[in-house]
Amino acid sequence: MKKDILIGACVGFLTGIFLLIILSYLDIDFWNKNIIAPLGVSLLFAAGVWFGYFLSRFLAVFRQFGKFAAVGFLSASIDFAVLNFVSSVSGITAGTTVGLINVPGFLVAVFNGYLWNKLWVFHSVSRGESLFRDFPKFLAVTAMGLLINSGVIVAVTTHIPNSGGLDPKEWLNFAKVVASVAALIWNFIGYRLVVFTKAR
Repeated sequence: MKKDILIGACVGFLTGIFLLIILSYLDIDFWNKNIIAPLGVSLLFAAGVWFGYFLSRFLAVFRQFGKFAAVGFLSASIDFAVLNFVSSVSGITAGTTVGLINVPGFLVAVFNGYLWNKLWVFHSVSRGESLFRDFPKFLAVTAMGLLINSGVIVAVTTHIPNSGGLDPKEWLNFAKVVASVAALIWNFIGYRLVVFTKAR
């Protein structure tokens, strides 16, 4: 458990670094942001992994889900950071093209997620087995997650009126949050039941 909490803290620190890129794109600033974001998220993730262990006393799946959530947030922060970077370079914040600029960050996040999930969350590696043996199944589940993710982003930014007074960059990121939640649920179920079956 201690090792997992420490790994969770490291995952949180990395997430905080990517969060700084997102905050910069959205012009969000606060006191000591460069210190608070990485260290605060690091502590939060360590607590989240511990809480997953605590809840696993009642339902064993929470041990994996606590770690999966930490990895999911790291992957999401990579995904968001790349999306925001590409959006800032291209100027695209809505329309069907936003589905295309969503792809690079999602793909980088996929490779990150695969390695963390296989090696840490689900411990789905056997001696002599190729590290990428489960990758085709992972890719199939994740491809559906990409369709869900991009579809929700396009639907929210293009077809749902922004009545909250958010600027286009903020609305894009709101859409990405909604899309990420939908993909997170799909991916956890698919990875647990289809891809990393040794972990059950």
